[in-house]
Amino acid sequence: MASLNVGNLGEYLREQRRQAQLSLRQLADAAGVSNPYLSQIERGLRKPSADILQQLAKALRISAETLYVQAGILDERDRDEVETRAVILADPSINERQKQVLLQIYESFRKENALETPADEMPSKTD
Repeated sequence: MASLNVGNLGEYLREQRRQAQLSLRQLADAAGVSNPYLSQIERGLRKPSADILQQLAKALRISAETLYVQAGILDERDRDEVETRAVILADPSINERQKQVLLQIYESFRKENALETPADEMPSKTD
């Protein structure tokens, strides 16, 4: 069976599994997938769905977004935004209203910065 183009997802998963000191079987059980299926993912023979990646991330206690980027589902910039939002929402030191206000401010800054044109791209006054 030919290897699918799934980036370094399999290698990355294997490394994360080893760092977590889990066997292939232990991770498969924790994620609710079959041992052979997980083995095929690690060897690059299968491309898992976003749902499977989320289950694996939960079992490994890592960010699902990180696996999405490795699998090519998410762009690196998208991951940064998603992770920032996740950190804000997970912060136990602020209440829900404060989290929502902070997210609104964060989004307004992102929109404002997206609208700004760098100085070197602005038309000159002589044009």
